[in-house]
Amino acid sequence: MFDGLTWEHVWVLIGFGGQALFMSRFLVQWWASERAGRSVVPLTFWYFSVGGGVILLIYAIYKKDPVFISGQALGLIVYFRNLYLIFAERSAAGREDPPPPPQKSP
Repeated sequence: MFDGLTWEHVWVLIGFGGQALFMSRFLVQWWASERAGRSVVPLTFWYFSVGGGVILLIYAIYKKDPVFISGQALGLIVYFRNLYLIFAERSAAGREDPPPPPQKSP
């Protein structure tokens, strides 16, 4: 069944897997935006960006392609930064004092 399957074939499959994961983020973003009726970038978009970016970076390193390597490496910085900002904002919002309960009139 796997006669003729080489490491080069495996690496091409890894590359296509990373590309599919990376491309899926656009489908997630499009779906979320359609459901909301406005442009939305959900958290899953950034997870797919990181996952696909890491796999594609590994593939680019294997292929020894400096253009592809630099593009994926720089992109990963942006994806991780966005995740950091999202979680920092959520953390800060969780630390705020809750609003006082509404006053009942006598």
